[in-house]
This record gives sequence, C-alpha cells and structure tokens, in this order.
Amino acid sequence: MKKVIGLLFVAIVGGVAAMISYKALEKPSEAQEIIQTQAVRYVNSPAMEGSPLDFTIAAERTVNAVVHVKTESKVTPYANPWMDFFGYESGPQIQRGSGSGVIVESDGYIVTNNHVIEGAQSISVSLNNNKTFTAEVIGADPATDIALLKIDEKGLPFVNYGNSDAVQIGEWVLAVGNPFDLTSTVTAGIVSAKARNINLLRQDSNRDIFPIESFIQTDAAVNPGNSGGALVNTRGELIGINTAIASRTGSYAGYSFAVPASIVRKVAEDLKSYGMVQRAFIGVQISDVNQKLADEIGLKDVQGVYVAGVVDDGAAAEAGIEKGDVIIEVGDRNVGNVPQLQEAVGRYRPGDEVNVKVLRDNKAQRFTMVLKNQQGNTDIIERSDESTALLGGELASISVETSRSLGVHGGVQVKTLSDGVLLDAGIKPGFIILKLDGQKVYDAVGLSELLKEKSGGVLIEGIYPNGKRAYYGLGL
Repeated sequence: MKKVIGLLFVAIVGGVAAMISYKALEKPSEAQEIIQTQAVRYVNSPAMEGSPLDFTIAAERTVNAVVHVKTESKVTPYANPWMDFFGYESGPQIQRGSGSGVIVESDGYIVTNNHVIEGAQSISVSLNNNKTFTAEVIGADPATDIALLKIDEKGLPFVNYGNSDAVQIGEWVLAVGNPFDLTSTVTAGIVSAKARNINLLRQDSNRDIFPIESFIQTDAAVNPGNSGGALVNTRGELIGINTAIASRTGSYAGYSFAVPASIVRKVAEDLKSYGMVQRAFIGVQISDVNQKLADEIGLKDVQGVYVAGVVDDGAAAEAGIEKGDVIIEVGDRNVGNVPQLQEAVGRYRPGDEVNVKVLRDNKAQRFTMVLKNQQGNTDIIERSDESTALLGGELASISVETSRSLGVHGGVQVKTLSDGVLLDAGIKPGFIILKLDGQKVYDAVGLSELLKEKSGGVLIEGIYPNGKRAYYGLGL
C-alpha cells in the first residue's frame, strides 16, 4: 500500500512539473501578449479634462460666442429698356446676405469679414440664444478682409485670442459658424498649411488697398455662411477668422482659409481705437527667394524675402537695408516668404521700432527700423472728422499720382461706403469728390469745412478712377 501511494505521489509531482514546463515553452496568445510602445501624443493635446480627441470642451467654449450676421442692402437693377418702354419702373431692390461673426469682448465687440458686411445698409446679429440686435460698423479693412461690429449688450460670452504663431501643421482645429444659415455648426479638421497667399484680396491703389494674405489653411469643412466665423484650437482659443474656401462649385471641396489671429487682433484693436487700421510700411520692393534667384546671388538656402529695391527715405533705407539683402527675420519671427513678411510687419503701427535680420553676402546682419505710414512719416492717422461722418463711409485725400493720372487738382476719394447719404445717392466706392455746390474740394479737411456750412440739398461733382465724371444730389 505504501508502495502504491509513493508511486501515485511521484506521478502527481511529475505531472505538475510537465505542466509547468509546457506553460513555460508555450507561445503567449495575442490576448496575453504585453507589447511596450511609446505613448501616443496628439499635437496640441489639451491640458484639461477629457481625452485628446474630445472636442466638446472647445466647442462649448466657442459656440455661444459665434453669432449669425445678417445684412440688407439696396441695389439698383440694370436698366431694362423694354420695361421702360411699357412704363414699368424698376426701383431699388433689397439684397440680403448672411455670414458669421465672433464676439471678442463681453461688451459687444464682434469680429467678422469685411466682405460679409461690405455695402450693407442694415446689419443684424443673432446670438446662439436667438436674441437679435442691430449692429453698428466700427470699422472695416478690405486689405485683410476684417471688420469690427458693435452691439449694445453687456456680459456676453466671448472667445479669447490664441497664439496663431504657435499653431502647428497637423494640429486639430474647429471651425464654428453658420453655413447655409444653419446656426451654431461645428466642424473639425487639421491645419494643412500656414502663410498661404491665394490672391483672394485684390489690390486697389486708388483706394489704398494693399492686401495682406497669410492664411491658415485647414481641411475643416467650411461653406458659404461660415465667413467671419471662428477657427479655434482644442483649448477653444481663437486662432483665425474663417474667410474663404477653395472650390469650383461654391461649396466645400477640401480646403478652407482663415485670417490668422495675430492679424485679426491688431486690425480689430486699430478699428476700435482709431476707426481705421494703422498700417506700417518698411519701404521696399520684395519677392520670394526661389532656386534660380538663390543661384544668381549665391545664397546657400532657398528661403527669405529678397529686397529688389529700396524706397528713398523709407524705413528700410533709413535703417541701412540695401537692395540685394535677404530679409530672414522681423522682430522675433522668422520670415521665409512674402506672406510671412507681410503678416510680421502687419502687426506693427507707424512709429514702432522693430529689429530686422537680413543676409548680406551670406552673412547675417541686424538693423533697427522705425516703421512709417503710407505718407512716409511716423504719425498715427486719426479717424475722419465728425462732420463728414454723416456722409457714410471712409474718405481720404487723393495722392499726387492719382491727381496727375486723372488731370485733376485735389479731391477727396470715397474709400469705403456704409449707411449714409453717399450710398443713398448711388455713389460707388472709388468716386473722387471734386466740387461741392460748385466750390472746389482740395482735401478731406476742406470738405469738412464746406459741409459745416451746408444744409438741405447739395450738388456733388466728381470723377471715378476710370475717368468717368458724375454728378449726384445729396440731402443733408
């Protein structure tokens, strides 16, 4: 009996040993494998509650601060001789438009696109809670396609400005707006590129419009109606104003573009403080550096902005910058192409000092530059005189070059139009006022003085940049 028990014990011990050996040699199943990998990190992961790809917090912080902008304007239809023949009168018609806007201050300041409100005679703003307000245009800037509105309300939700310089390609972003009149729409995508110049904004030297394009490109779905809406990062910070889409059909096709917050903030602050943008100029003719140019001038790296010419008495010339230099840094920002240079300079005002780094004979040199306005001095240009405000629009004296090209002496040009007697009379942007009731108008100050003496109906005579002369009757 003892012998049988001993044999049984040996058998049990042997079985256990065999089982342990088998398990040691057995290949682990997929469910059992432990694979050590590096932690996955999403670009710009928000340091907040929620997972890295949880957009709910950013959307919640943004959606109530994005508004629906609706506009109305009177348009005169083209003359129809057949309608006139049968005695039908075709009067002005109401044209309606819509877009988006972003509340940037709790007391009712709203940023949108200039093209959303341009030419509008009335503007209304609807909040996400369906409250509607009449909006006032504080100012507009066609050069950046940014406008600033104001509604009479306090304690509004608003979006904080983010650092658009820190935005990275591949970073997740949200577009918030009102596409196709669908309010409070949120879409997500990534930053596809930065500093894009798509030739969207047109230069018009007669109106002093010199476009600044350095768009953030994204693949977030943006459609008509999104214009003026917010582009935010995953922290819900404003990094751009959605402005355009690249499309052959008019609807989203994979590419959208936003004005960077660095430009938006500066333009909005200028419009609020001065009624117009204080634009700084460095006084150079420039071009991108390509491989052919780099080979010609012996440049090692194909980057930077080539100085093709320097304006006499301009900021660059006075600082010591010369033709042939390559600008690679403005302030604390690297400059690799013309859009980046425009964006960097666009955040300064006349009179500001800025350090500029250039390559000269492949050697880096630094210069301190005092930026100037378009008139060639460092003055801040003040808001138009109050006596011209009732006309509705931005007025400015014409340049010497314009006077010579049109063969006129003096004059005041209508740069932009808003609700007022000029728009009601049918005057178009670009019109140059030469006479008021037969009295010559030489500059904006002179026009202001003449207006102070007038009341009732007045006759305005002038000329358009194409040479066409026109006469309008105004009721003051």
